Amino acid sequence: MKAVTITENNEIEVKQREAPQASVGEVLVKVQAAGMNNADVMQKIGGYPAPVDASADIPGLEFAGDIVELGPQTERFSLGDHVMGLVSGGAQAEIIAVNERFLMSMPDSLSWQEAGSFPEAFITAHDALATKGNLRPGERVLITGAAGAVGVAAIQIAKVIGAQVVASVRNPDTREKTKKLGADEAIAPDEMQDYGLYDVIIELIGAADFEANIDALRYGGRIVCIGFMSGAEANVDISKLAFKQAAIYGTSLRKRPKEDKAIAIRAVEKEILPFVENKEVIVPLYATYPLDDGKKAYDEYNQKGKFGQIVLVNE
Repeated sequence: MKAVTITENNEIEVKQREAPQASVGEVLVKVQAAGMNNADVMQKIGGYPAPVDASADIPGLEFAGDIVELGPQTERFSLGDHVMGLVSGGAQAEIIAVNERFLMSMPDSLSWQEAGSFPEAFITAHDALATKGNLRPGERVLITGAAGAVGVAAIQIAKVIGAQVVASVRNPDTREKTKKLGADEAIAPDEMQDYGLYDVIIELIGAADFEANIDALRYGGRIVCIGFMSGAEANVDISKLAFKQAAIYGTSLRKRPKEDKAIAIRAVEKEILPFVENKEVIVPLYATYPLDDGKKAYDEYNQKGKFGQIVLVNE
């Protein structure tokens, strides 16, 4: 099979690799589309090694495709079913073996490209907002880096919950796009305190604005840290957290225990997929590349003004 591969020199090449086999509880999926995420780019440059149970050099955390083989002791799906899945790596290939616990049925409302870009972003956003952040109807949430894949997912999920959404986006051209997606306000990062206070802050950028985040929290507020592209170390005045009865949480899907990951998937199946099926929640795409152009996709991943997801497709 063909697969996007990270070389020893931290470059991207599309190579022929041996196709995986389905073991107990697993199915083989012919991958039609696989989303790209910040974690893939960080793995490429050596900043985010794959877990021990994932491919060390084939990136890709999410995909959509059709089941072509059922392994022993599988019962949730049938041959030919269209599914989308969340894995710890290896999705940017033609075939993937995955435990059926980490699959969801693909809604008819989504294209292959949209479905391949759904799992990582939307499960991450839902986990951050609903599970860690405990966002409630009527509360005010700030989403930093709101133009990326997790950001656009978080905007929509926060609106499903019934919250007031403030989207922080550096590029002026993409701010209006976040409002069309449901954000009540779209602001520049340096305006965040002008539009506070916030019950929940979803931090997708990193440590750069962390002190300002704490200042902008309402009493009892929660910060949920997901991204750290701007840095992972911050000076925190813990007295401010104490006085505000505030809390800081971190969340990551890739390295969490498998059972916890399966629970997060089931929660999205129950609480978000019905809105996807009704097209009340959509999956914005920025660009689509053939798998053979994987190197080009990685080279162009961090373009300014990117809104939504980049996806690789098998042609």
